[in-house]
Formats: sequence, C-alpha cells, structure tokens
Amino acid sequence: MSQALLLLNMGGPSNVEEVELFLRNMFADKNILVMNPYMRKFVSTIIINKRLEEAKENYTQLGGKSPLLELTYALISKLKKRLEMPIYPVMRYVPPFGDIALKKCKEDGIKELILFPMYPQYSTTTIRSSVEDIEHRCELLHYSPKITVVDPYYDNYDYIAASCEKIMAAMEGKETKLYDLLLSAHGLPRSIIQAGDPYQNQVEANVSAIKIYLHERGIKFHDIKLVYQSKVGNGEWLEPNLVDVLRNPTHRKVVIFPLAFTIDNSETLFELDIEHRQIAQKIKYDDYIVASCMNDSDLFVDIIVTRIKGMGSANDTAEI
Repeated sequence: MSQALLLLNMGGPSNVEEVELFLRNMFADKNILVMNPYMRKFVSTIIINKRLEEAKENYTQLGGKSPLLELTYALISKLKKRLEMPIYPVMRYVPPFGDIALKKCKEDGIKELILFPMYPQYSTTTIRSSVEDIEHRCELLHYSPKITVVDPYYDNYDYIAASCEKIMAAMEGKETKLYDLLLSAHGLPRSIIQAGDPYQNQVEANVSAIKIYLHERGIKFHDIKLVYQSKVGNGEWLEPNLVDVLRNPTHRKVVIFPLAFTIDNSETLFELDIEHRQIAQKIKYDDYIVASCMNDSDLFVDIIVTRIKGMGSANDTAEI
C-alpha cells in the first residue's frame, strides 16, 4: 500500500503580510471560537482589529516571520533519509495548506495518508481541527485515501526522554536544584475543557511523566510546576497563568520548557524568550532560561520514524 506522511501543525506567518491571514483563519476555526458562525465572524473581527498591529510588531522582532516552517523542513530533511515515502508539511492557518500535499498525493496514487500531529497532547483546537481540515479538503478533491492518525504521544517513554534531553541541554553547566522547572503548556478556555476536551488531563499526565523520569535519574530541581501561557481576553482559562507565576516569584532562577509544542514558533521564541523574559528582567530574576522545542532533534526523529514504521508493519501484516 502506497503511503504518504503529513506533519500537521498550526503554521506561522512566513512574512509580516501573512499575519492577518493567520489570525483570520485561526479565529474563523469553529474549534477555536466555539459559537455560531455569525457570532464567530463578529467576535473574530473585534479580536483581529485589536491584535493585528501588535502581532505584526511581534513577528517583526522575530525577523519578520515565524521560524516554524523552516524548522519543519529541517525535520523533514532528516526524516526523508529514514522513511521511504513522501513527507509533507501541512499547516492549518497559513501556507502550505493541506490541498497542496493532497493534490500531489492524489496524482501519485497514494492510498493511505498517515497524519502525524506536531502536538503531543490531543485537543479539539489542534488535532481535531487539523484532521477535520484534511478530511474536508479530501472531499473537495474527490480523493478518498485511508486516513490514519498517529495517537498522542505525551506519555510515550521515548518522548519523555527527548523532552528531558532538551531540558538538560538548556541546563548545561547549571545546578538543577537551584532552579524551578516551569513546564509551560498553551492555555485553553475552561469552557472548552468542560465540554469534554481531554487536553488538560493529558498535559497533567505529561508533567507527571517528566517528574517521574527526572526523579528516577536523580535529577532534582528546586521545584517543578505546570503553568499555562498565551491567555487571550478576560474569560476563565486554565491556570496557573505563567505571567502571574513570573510576576509573583517564590524563586528567582527558572528554566521553562514548552510542553505543548514540538517546533519552535512565536509562542516560544517571542512570548517565552522575549516578552516574558522582559518580565523576569524587570523583577530582577537571577536567571531565566528557555529550553528549545524538539525541532529536528535526533531523538524526535527516532520517535516519528518508530511510530511510522510500526504502523507500516501492522499494515503489511493486515494485508497478508
């Protein structure tokens, strides 16, 4: 059976002009703003008008674009050396959109699409949104491949090991027990969690697994805390909010690991490493460190390859 691998992510603007497209597509997503279409359009317009210029300025500080797509291509370059199948980046809110990969897959006679979400934990706002987008675009193209979605890997042992590798790389030359480890997950409104989204439970399980892994290796931090970032608006969101934790320090040496992203983007490189660093500097933290995401790390490449090859073996057995 011919297969192709699609790496699913939200995407990031490749230039400042794409910032508005990114925001418009994100807030038009029914999984992001859960309300009727007319109210969604009204609310999204208000949000975009309020945030657009600030968002453009943020990306300007990152060099005029998100690093996400470039980092994804670096990961794909490594994957292509180990997987004998086409591999495509598929972004939800900015190019390259799914139809680019899907048209090529249809032309090439690909019978199965393996969807690998670049989100470790499941959420309706991320994985379900991206999978539904693929299904919808397939329908528009009259393309009916088998679609296989790789399960969330937030508690996968190898993924936890890879996460801790990134944390310890950021701590090189530092004494861990002098630092608080802040495991920062992207926040969500409580209303989405209360509607049945499993994200919070999976994030908490992810944190628990990291704590166990570090404990078993005798790696001690002053404290390990789960925090949530990127709150928008005045509604009730998952807590504790990272900004509140930073502004009310109980300890002034911290290392932050982005828990809900596998590829660095504006939420990690701008929000965590620039915007929140300024908070820490104003309050006179002794040290403020941000660990990088998985990006194209060899351990993350191993995880993806193992998952995909394992699925391939199962398919071969089923066909026999």
